[in-house]
Amino acid sequence: MTEQPPAPASGAIETVFRIESPRIIAGVARIVRDVGIAEELAQDALVAALEQWPREGVPDNPGAWLMTTAKRRAIDLVRREERYARKLAEIGRDLDTAIPFEEPSDPDDIDDDLLRLVFTACHPVLSAEARIALTLRLLGGLTTPEIARAYLAPEATIAQRIVRAKRKLATQGVAFEVPYGPEREARLGSVLEVIYLIFNEGYAATEGEDWLRPALCEDALRLARVLAELMPKEPEVHGLAALLELQTSRAAARTGPSGEPVLLKDQNRRRWNRMLIRRGFAALGRSNAVTTTGPGPYALQAAIAACHAQAYAYEDTDWGQIATLYGLLAARSPSPVVELNRAVAISMAEGPEPALALIDTLTAEPALRDYHLLPSVRGDLLARLGRTAEARAEFERAAELARNARERAVLTGAGGGTRLICPRSP
Repeated sequence: MTEQPPAPASGAIETVFRIESPRIIAGVARIVRDVGIAEELAQDALVAALEQWPREGVPDNPGAWLMTTAKRRAIDLVRREERYARKLAEIGRDLDTAIPFEEPSDPDDIDDDLLRLVFTACHPVLSAEARIALTLRLLGGLTTPEIARAYLAPEATIAQRIVRAKRKLATQGVAFEVPYGPEREARLGSVLEVIYLIFNEGYAATEGEDWLRPALCEDALRLARVLAELMPKEPEVHGLAALLELQTSRAAARTGPSGEPVLLKDQNRRRWNRMLIRRGFAALGRSNAVTTTGPGPYALQAAIAACHAQAYAYEDTDWGQIATLYGLLAARSPSPVVELNRAVAISMAEGPEPALALIDTLTAEPALRDYHLLPSVRGDLLARLGRTAEARAEFERAAELARNARERAVLTGAGGGTRLICPRSP
C-alpha cells in the first residue's frame, strides 16, 4: 500500500471502479458463468474498497485490488456450491486453475474475458433494447438512472430490462465464451449492431429536446476502439471504428450555440476534429488491409464519411463517389434507408429530378411509413424543383413525424433542408 493523506473521496473510488468495472465483471463472470452474479460480486468489491481504502490507503494498483477482491469472493461462492465442489473433486484440480470448464481449442481463439463479456451482453437471445441496456450497464459502466436519462425512459423500465436480460442469459444457459468458426461471424454482427445503435442514438437522438447526446457517442466509440484492439483481424470491427471516429469528428460543428442542429452544408469545417479524422482514416486502412472479401457495410459507410472528411468545403464534396458507395452499400446490405441516402447523394451529383424518381419508389415502403426523413428529403427535392406548395406539405408531414424537438424546429422553422443522414435501421 502507498502512504496516503486522509481518505480519498468516495467519488474518486467510484470513478476508478467505473473505469475498471467491465474487466472486473468479465474476469468474475468467467468463474461464476453468470453476468448477473458477476456484477453483484464486482459491486461487493466496490463496497469493500469504500470501507477499506479511506482507512488503509489506496493500493498501488486499484484495478488489480478490485479484481482480486471480486475474484476471491467469486471463488468462495463457487466453493460453497456442492455441484462445483463435486466437479472439482472429480477433475482433481485446484479451483484457481480449473475455472470452471475447459474451452475448446481453436486456431483463432481469443482468450480475453472482456471479449467474452461483449459477446455475452450482445447475445441474439436478447432483444435489441435489452442488449443495448445491458451493454451500457456492464461495458459502458453506466448506472441505471444514466441509461434511463440517455434514452428518455423511466428508470423502472430500464431496471426491469436489465434484470430480465441477465435472467434470460442465465435461464437460457448462454455460455460465457467467444464463439468459434461460422458462429463467431454471425454473432459478431449482433455485437457491432449494438455499438452502432448506441452511437446513432447519441449522434441524432430519436426523441427529446437535445439533438445530440455526446455521452452515448463517446461510450460507443470507446467500445468500438476496445473491440478493434481485441479483434484486430476482423475487417468490419475496424470499419465500424473508422465510421464512428469520422462521424464523431464533426460533433462540435453539428450544433449551434443554443443546441440547434447545424446541417452538413452549413457546418464550419474548421471545427471538425482533425485528430479523429486521422484515426478514422487509419482504422479504415486497417479494415481494407485485413479484408479478403471486399469492404463490408460498416467499412462502406466509413468510406462515405471519409469522402466528407476529405472535402475542406461543402462544394468540394465528391457526391458522385458518395452515390457510387451508397450503391455498393445497397447491394451489400439492402435497406430503404440506404436508398434514401443514395437519393440524397444522387440529387447532389446529378440534380433533384433523378433523385425524386428514386424517392417516389420508396414512399410505398412499409419501413419508411413513419420515418420523418423521407418527407423531409422529398420536400427538399420538390423545393429545388420549384414545387413550393408540395414541398411545404412534405415538410409539415416531416415535422409531425419527428419526435426530436430540435429536428422538428428545423423542419417547421427553416423549411427543412438537404441532409445526408447516417444510415440506420428504421
